[in-house]
Parts: sequence; C-alpha cells; structure tokens
Amino acid sequence: MNPVIAEDVQRILAQPLPWDELNGSTVLISGASGFLPAYMVETLAVLNRRGAGMRIVGLVRSRERAAARLAHLLDAGLTLVEHDVSTPLPPDLMAADYIVHAASQASPRFYGVDPVGTLEANTIGTSHLLRHAAGGETRSFLFFSSGEVYGVPVDSSRRLTETDFGFLDPATVRACYGESKRMGETLCVSWAQQFGVPARIVRPFHTYGPGMSLTDGRVFADFVADVVARRDIVLKSDGLAMRPFCYLADATTGFFTALLKGEAGKAYNVGNPAAETSIRDLAHLMTQLFPDLGLKVELAGSTAAPTGYLQSQVNRSVPDVARIEALGWQAMTGLSEGFRRTVRSFDPRLV
Repeated sequence: MNPVIAEDVQRILAQPLPWDELNGSTVLISGASGFLPAYMVETLAVLNRRGAGMRIVGLVRSRERAAARLAHLLDAGLTLVEHDVSTPLPPDLMAADYIVHAASQASPRFYGVDPVGTLEANTIGTSHLLRHAAGGETRSFLFFSSGEVYGVPVDSSRRLTETDFGFLDPATVRACYGESKRMGETLCVSWAQQFGVPARIVRPFHTYGPGMSLTDGRVFADFVADVVARRDIVLKSDGLAMRPFCYLADATTGFFTALLKGEAGKAYNVGNPAAETSIRDLAHLMTQLFPDLGLKVELAGSTAAPTGYLQSQVNRSVPDVARIEALGWQAMTGLSEGFRRTVRSFDPRLV
C-alpha cells in the first residue's frame, strides 16, 4: 500500500464509528476501483486483516484496470466482478449486507464525449442495485451523488443545506451528470419509501487526494500533476471561482458515517467549507508547498477547454455540513496538509 494511503486508512479507522457492525458481512461496492470508493475498499481490507471476516465484492467495468489499483488487496477478502451496472446484474450476484453504489463517470471530460454512459450508471445502474438490495437483507445502501445536484445556487453567499437547490438546465449536455444524480437520489428515496430499502445518499464536494487521476481535466488535478512534473502552473482562467476542497481521507470517513449511522431516505453533504479557496489562490499555494522546486504561477487568461470537457457555470457552491456533523463527522485536514500529502503520494521524494 502507498505509505500516504496507509497512514490515511489508519486515520479513518481511528474514528469512533461502529466498525464491528461490518464483521462477517458481505459488502458490495460498484465502481470499486474508482477514486472515491477505492479508499473505502482499502479501509475494509485493513479491517479484514485485523480479523473482520468480511467478503468485499467489487463490481468493476474492467477487471484488468481495477487490479492495477487494487491488486494488493486481493488477499484481504476482495473479489472483483467485471460488470457494467448499466446492464442487468449477473443472476448469481450474491446478496449483500451493505451496498455502495459509486460507479459513475465523475469527470467533466466524459460529459461531452459520453453523456449517455454518464447518465446511465447514475440512473439505470442505481435502479438495478436498489432492486438487488430489495431482494435481500441489505442493512444499508449508500448512493454516491454529488454537490452538482445543487446546480447554480440562488444565493452563492450562503452555504447550501441538503434542502437547497439552484438552477440546472436539463436541456444541456452537461446536465447528464447533475440531472442523473438527482434522479438517482429520487430513486433511492422512492425505494426507501415503497420497499423499505435503507438507502442513504452522500453528496461529495470537490474531493481530492491520493489515487486521483492526474489526467482528470479538473484544475486541482492539473495543479498536482504540474508539481509532480516540476512544471510551472499555467492558470487558464481568471482563477476567481471559489471551491471548498475536501481531502479524501476526511471524505471517506464521511461516507462510512453515512453508511453506518445515516438515516434511510436522507442525503448528506460531505465537504470541507473551512477549506474554501479561489482557484488562483490554490495555484499559488501549490507552488509554495515545495519551495525548493522554484515553481511559479503564470496567468494565461481564458483558453479553450479540452475536447469533451464541459466546464461548470458555478462560481461558488459551498456545503453546509451540519447534518452529517450531527452524526459525529468532522473534516480535519486543511488545504496545505491535504495537498502536500496528495503530492507526496505521487512522488515520495518530495517532503
């Protein structure tokens, strides 16, 4: 295991959650090798090495790609099942005590080139997995939604509670992500109401950390890639958009909090409003984290986005996290520490 990830998993497991409830259970995770759910798999595998006796089943679209990320966990109770959740589930797929549906094309670089594939995993895939949960004795179902469900906030000066919503035009290609996440949430609360499926929802906000794709296209991934490559950061916009960045280990603790302690039919914001910054200030912070590299920020002005990458029109969207904090969760990692750990996970020579 990557040393930074290993430290993060220890931090996660040190949180006062009812970990013993997972003992002897079957946990099914769709998109298991993806950026966000992979940390949950890492955590469950360590619990197994401590004797939890879980069966961890990862649904993945490519076993080969998933093994490249999770091969070191295959001796810790992890089984990979190659399957696209947008198609009917395998008839012999085992019932699960816990189901985490995290399979999704979350990067804006997919929205323009594969909007259908983006929305199907969030809608059809959600329906398939909810039906699977209803057919067994599932104790908890967790759907990974997104802060994008809020659209463009009506009042960006205030933090968004789980009952706030803004403008999202469904007749645009980029809406393939936000609208399908909205529909996925409605599916969850509907199955909870009608069939008693114990479905919870998390809405992550701008999560970063070890394991994220450095070719993702999102600006914070570009910045990390620049530092790792010892390149100056070229800012391709005015950099004034504000974003609240949440470190992956903190977010993962939030996901487990919702899974193990959340209320069925409820949505929970998972983000770090205390770590809000402008894109421009983040660029300067990144160059200051490792001053020996002598990197600087260059302002290139607005440039065209990569092909297929559909940029957000949201200038500021900050979550209110009081609902999940009431369950005992709290983000603990500041921007400097989080991004330093992220860079070190890709290049341990940087200290």
